[in-house]
Amino acid sequence: MDVVEIEQTKLLATGINNIAVAFVVIGVVTPVIAVGFGVANAPEWRLGSGALAVVWLCTGGLLHRLARRSLRSLGR
Repeated sequence: MDVVEIEQTKLLATGINNIAVAFVVIGVVTPVIAVGFGVANAPEWRLGSGALAVVWLCTGGLLHRLARRSLRSLGR
């Protein structure tokens, strides 16, 4: 790989990881903070809400794993 391909791969991994972080913040951190601070329009925590938060968390984790996998090609 030349220098340009290496930098493009690192940029791609960074972009994917940023999206993963956004998924976790939007789907997990924000609702937990809203409930914790007692925000009036915060959703009630039910089984469906918890399951949806788990889906957001897993999606963020999978995207993070995809970003790490794209960087593995640099070690070869």
